Amino acid sequence: MDDYMFRLHLDECRTVHEETSYVEMFNYSDTSYNSCEQHPLTADEFENFLHRRGAFEPPDHKAKMLSGVRLVVQFNAKDSNTFSPRTISLPKASYDAMIRTLRLPMRGLETSAVVGPFFWCMYDGNNEDPHLQVIHRKSDVRKKGKTRGWEMMLSHSFRTRITTGYLKGTPSSDIVRALDHLKACVSSGEIAHALLLPTIILSYDLSPDNDKKQREARDYLRRLENAVSLRNEVEETEQYFQDGLLEIDGLSRDLVECHGQVMWKSPKAFLALIREMEKGMQMFWSKRGMFKREYGDESMKEAVERQDQVVEQLHKSMLSRMDFYKAKLHGLDSYIHTTLERLKVQREALYNIMGQREARLNLEIAGEQRRIAHASKRDSTAMKTISLLGAIFLPGNLLASVFGMSFFNFEDDARPVAVTLWIYFAWTIPITVGIVAVWIWFDRRREAQYMQEDADLEKNIDKMEKDIMFQLRKRTMSKAHTWNTVTSPVKA
Repeated sequence: MDDYMFRLHLDECRTVHEETSYVEMFNYSDTSYNSCEQHPLTADEFENFLHRRGAFEPPDHKAKMLSGVRLVVQFNAKDSNTFSPRTISLPKASYDAMIRTLRLPMRGLETSAVVGPFFWCMYDGNNEDPHLQVIHRKSDVRKKGKTRGWEMMLSHSFRTRITTGYLKGTPSSDIVRALDHLKACVSSGEIAHALLLPTIILSYDLSPDNDKKQREARDYLRRLENAVSLRNEVEETEQYFQDGLLEIDGLSRDLVECHGQVMWKSPKAFLALIREMEKGMQMFWSKRGMFKREYGDESMKEAVERQDQVVEQLHKSMLSRMDFYKAKLHGLDSYIHTTLERLKVQREALYNIMGQREARLNLEIAGEQRRIAHASKRDSTAMKTISLLGAIFLPGNLLASVFGMSFFNFEDDARPVAVTLWIYFAWTIPITVGIVAVWIWFDRRREAQYMQEDADLEKNIDKMEKDIMFQLRKRTMSKAHTWNTVTSPVKA
């Protein structure tokens, strides 16, 4: 089943290119033969490295190999999608050969989309030459369009005590430092422990920098509390605002950013990872002594016993370190919980302040709208009055004026219409046209004036908004009272 699932997922993967290197570390019964090498691994030498042929063939000397580490390493992965789901950074044929030859876990491809810190280990099921297989990775981060993180697959042979594996990481990860740390353990023989490298990486993940980040977030929270609820727990020079003004938008963004910083590297996720690592250490220790070493001579026996003692001491130290990290993470989890609760209180207080200010702003806007409505009502009433008077008196006035002209004579012996009636139209039409033209000119001038008044009104509205926002940001520090002030608030 595992073979079928591996081939299925491998066919679905896309390939990106990354620079590849190899790392080989070996302990011998004669410590003068101990070796540690790291060099680029070209495509034509990849198969030779997997099968230990050619330049990678075991050296021919009398010293007996006690333990070793052989890794395919990509410690400077740069492709933006190198840790995207269903993405590998080796040719598919080379990846398949690496998994099968080094007996790495075939389920590694199924973890390409896993989230959070992940650790899994299990026996490979081969009773003749059992291997402890390990998958350890943290590669779910994407920033500025680039994936970030690291992944590790290991396989430890209980018969030869050689740990083989594949290791990849971006420049922002701790892979390079972890490898340097592992190289420093060659001379002591500690590389014989299968879970040494995962423990080293865990140590860097849970370094004091993580605790420092939480303490810095708490210090920043105190400044936010001083800004929102006026808690007097910071120095005057550390206050969030110095001029009595508070930027509400900036404060809201900083609350969100502080919340994100506090949630960085959740202790619960790492506590679950440590529990899985403890299971893996029990599995390693339970089968470590199942294969007896053949002693060629007394010096070989002493070397094996000496390394066994080193590994036993290292195993106890690693278990103790796991307990140390669990105690540390439990305290950190409580610390983070308190910080988040305090952030929640400040966020609710900020929302209340904003709600009160918005209510005040809405009230002022409603007052302005009401004044505008009353002014419009008065103008409308005046226009209605003028229209009514015109409708009543204009028809009668027009008829009286026309029939009162000398062009009409309604006496019995006179002509009703004079021959000079054309004079009336000759004067009336031009005058009417002139009046209409003057009205059009005046109307256009009035429209331009209205446009200027509208622009001035917009400026006044902007100024009013700025004045209101200024009042929103304004804080009267002299009238503020908190629970720990020297003088009590004046009772109403």
